[in-house]
Amino acid sequence: MYSDILVPTDGGESVGQVLEHTVDIAEGRDVTAHVLYVVDDRAFLAMDDEMHDEVLENLETEGEEAVTEVREALESEGIEVSTAISRGDPADCIVSYVEETGIDLITMGTHAGEYEKNLLGSTSQKVVTKSAAPVLTVDVSGSSDEQA
Repeated sequence: MYSDILVPTDGGESVGQVLEHTVDIAEGRDVTAHVLYVVDDRAFLAMDDEMHDEVLENLETEGEEAVTEVREALESEGIEVSTAISRGDPADCIVSYVEETGIDLITMGTHAGEYEKNLLGSTSQKVVTKSAAPVLTVDVSGSSDEQA
């Protein structure tokens, strides 16, 4: 049923909680896990042009480190992994990736207990409402890292 699972990451420590569920679902199946990091370019709207390239480079480096960490964790569990980095609105990029690659399931973190963030529209909430693939959200609001 699930042969392609997407694990979006922002590089936060809370991805470990998401990976526990991903590994559990993948166990005993022929699964490819797709690890996606999105450089959120909405941050560039208020930024001076001269800072743009440096910040973009830093975010792309952060993305490489994030997907490498998740790839290594999944591969150590015997799961085949594909990685990607894209740029744009995270929710839109995740949904587009799902459509382009035929993802069967998305596993991602959410701050479900933090109603203030959800009032503004979290990435996971947008993905749940826009994605054609099922989404398993893992409440990471109690994690030591406040990013999902």
